[in-house]
Order: sequence, then structure tokens, then C-alpha cells
Amino acid sequence: METENIVRTDIRKITKADLIAFFESMGEAKFRAKQVWEWLWKKGAHSFAEMTNLSKGLREKMETYFVIQPIQEDLVQQSVDGTIKTRFKLYDGNLIESVLIPVPSQDRYTVCISSQVGCSLTCKFCATGQMKRVRNLDAAEIYDQVLLVNKQCLETYQHPITNIVYMGMGEPLLAYKEMLRSIELLTLPEGLNMSPRRITVSTAGIAKMIKKMADDNPKVNLALSLHAADDTKRNEIMPINETNNLEVLVDALQYYFKQTKDTKLTFEYIAFQDFNDGIEDAKKLLKLCRQVPNVKINVIEYNPIDGVDFVKAKAHRIDDFAKYLRQHKVAITVRRSRGKDIDAACGQLANK
Repeated sequence: METENIVRTDIRKITKADLIAFFESMGEAKFRAKQVWEWLWKKGAHSFAEMTNLSKGLREKMETYFVIQPIQEDLVQQSVDGTIKTRFKLYDGNLIESVLIPVPSQDRYTVCISSQVGCSLTCKFCATGQMKRVRNLDAAEIYDQVLLVNKQCLETYQHPITNIVYMGMGEPLLAYKEMLRSIELLTLPEGLNMSPRRITVSTAGIAKMIKKMADDNPKVNLALSLHAADDTKRNEIMPINETNNLEVLVDALQYYFKQTKDTKLTFEYIAFQDFNDGIEDAKKLLKLCRQVPNVKINVIEYNPIDGVDFVKAKAHRIDDFAKYLRQHKVAITVRRSRGKDIDAACGQLANK
């Protein structure tokens, strides 16, 4: 076969079994596949030249048949609060963003990663929702975000990342196959060996995919972007609710808990002034919480985006809202925004 006619395969899209088969077809020892696999997924190699325990001839042969298409750092911004937002360029020129959120006092360093270029869900309060969905990321592009932000964290804070949240650009459950493979690569001992208990997947609420994830049970935590505890208000701000209403979502979450048992469920709840921040809203949320086992609430400050009229709820309204739920034995945390000055906070990612 003439080498100029070979169409090179993205080596990070094939399985370990495919890699073994390739080396055997080349008359190479099977253990070569293990070496290359570890270079790709444990050491994060972005070129064959880095694979120094392979002979030069073998590395050249791999260059003939395979290609590696890593993401590349395009722009880095650091907030006054220590949050770091990174824009990455993909091999096809598309851009995505990831955010490092350090909380040294709690020994917690979280990376917020993207799963799609843009998003198709058009949530009214989200900058990413104003972008069209271009494509899903592949598992390697998701993995690279964690790999590169972890290096960034080590260089800046002398500490590795401790938590991963699929809460960046895109809806993870609409990029399901690649999302699931990325979790596998991040948690495998021969991968980055992250604990699945330190990974959270956040969804706007795709009921059938929540059930699918329950059946596959990657043992990660699940967060639902709720933001309103009645269908009328949720329809207004999240069009996905028209086909995945609260009754359907509660059924999916109950199924998820039944299948996964001890994984954590979280309701993410952005507080908007005079929209969903009153005691009546808290009562509706309490009723919803009582239908879902082992759920906790994260109340989040609204972060302004261009062209949207929402205003963040006043602090005393959020405090009263949270107090009511705590009095009724609901686990609730009020999270203050991080990285607002660099458009890195919740809902602000839009490649600005």
C-alpha cells in the first residue's frame, strides 16, 4: 500500500482492542498497545514524538496511519477572585471554554468543562443558549479540557484539580455517547484515575437520557438545572420543559435514584429577582424536593448577560428563601458567583 493513499485515523477515537489489532497486524508485540494507550490517556501525549519508549521507526509508522488532534489553548483570563477561564481552539477551528474554580480554603479545585460547541436548548438566561449548536465534542476533546486545566491548576495553585463538573457549554445528555466515554477515560486506572464520585453531570432535563444514564450507571453525581419549581415559570425560561415537564422529570429522577442508590442528586436553582425567589416559590420547591430522594439544593446568583432583562435576586430574598427550606429539613447551599468580571460565571460562557 502506498502511504500517500492512506487516510489517517484519529487514534483517540479507536478502542484499545482496535489498537491491539493494529499492532498485531504490523507484527508488533501486543504490549505496544498498552504503552501507547497509557501515553494517550494516562500521560496525555499530544504527539507520537513524546512516546519515547517506542522506537523511532515505530513512531514514524504510527504517524503514517494515525493522527492526534488535541485542543489548544487560545486565550486565558484570570479573575480577581482567582477563577481562570480558558478558551480552547479545536482542530476544526471551533472554540469552547473551560473554567477553573479554586477554593483553597476547602482544598477544592473544580474544573467546569464543556460538552458541545454552542447549545441547542435556548434557555433564556444563558449566554451559551444564544449560540447555535455547531457540534458535539468528542471524548478526547472533553478529556483534554481536564488534562490542560489540571496542568494550569498545578502551575498556578500547586494543587491538582479535585472535582469535575459537566456544566460548561452545551447539554451533556445530548452529547451522551462521547460524554460517557470521556467519563470512562477520566476514571480508568490507565486513564487519569479520577474518582467518579468527584464528577458531576449537569442537565437541563432530558428525561429519557436521565433514565439511560441511570441504566449505564457511570457512578457520577447528577445535577438538574431546575431554576423554577412550577411548569409555567419553567416553560417561560427553559423551552425544554415543554417536552420534559416536572412530572416527567421527577419520574426520571426517582428512577435514577432507584438504579444508582447512593449517588448525589442536586437541584441547581438560579435566583431571579421577583420571578422565582419568593416564599411561595420556596414552598413549591419544597414539595418537589419531597418527591425526590437524597436531593440537595444549590441556589446560585444570577450572572448578567447581554440582551437579557433578568436581575439577580436581592440577598435578603435569597436568605429568606434558603431559611424557609432549611427550616423544613432541606439541604441547601447558597453559592456566590465566581469569575463574573471575566464572564466565567454560571450561564456566561459564550466565547467572548
